[in-house]
Amino acid sequence: MTQDELKQAVARAAIDYVVDGAIIGVGTGSTANFFIDELGKIKHRIKGAVASSEATAARLKSHGIDVLELSDVDAMPVYIDGADEITAQGAMIKGGGGALTREKIVAAAADKFICIADGSKLVDVMGKFPLPVEIIPMAQKVVSRKLAALGGEPRLRMKDGKPYLTDNGCMILDVVGLTIANPAELEAQINNIVGVVTVGLFAQRGANVGLLGTVDGVKKLEF
Repeated sequence: MTQDELKQAVARAAIDYVVDGAIIGVGTGSTANFFIDELGKIKHRIKGAVASSEATAARLKSHGIDVLELSDVDAMPVYIDGADEITAQGAMIKGGGGALTREKIVAAAADKFICIADGSKLVDVMGKFPLPVEIIPMAQKVVSRKLAALGGEPRLRMKDGKPYLTDNGCMILDVVGLTIANPAELEAQINNIVGVVTVGLFAQRGANVGLLGTVDGVKKLEF
């Protein structure tokens, strides 16, 4: 099976977690896009969705799904999104698609986080995938120095020869070379650096369920 076929399989499996008549939180990225396409097929069953990025909002709207602002939503039973890495404990690295802050906010508002990914994203120790850190632009150098002191090498994310800007108008430092033995501790440490908006570690609030696409079918992990 191709990687896209694995992503499609977990996207279909995630539909089982959609609560009828409810508002669904939806993530950002290639796997989340497959889920949005599946969600479009059952849009009559849900009240609407909260998007974690402008790109996700546009895709949801293209399927005729009502997109609501988080501030207008009182309850959200489930948030469904992908991950760049996930451990057997449900901790994740996210933010490869640049939406880490809004993803973390929407995930925090949901009762349950369902992570959908292909099986290659499951790792024993995170850090092979560069850790995204969203920062206030004026803090780039000072935050870079602090991240380097933690043992990583921060690299400014670029797009078309310019610094990549998130939907929030912020920059992203991708930190390479980290071995993340204690993700919750590192998450708190990086979040406490002045100038950091969010770190792409989802460990203090990790996934509740992981649906991983493998050649043998969708593997379910509960955390």
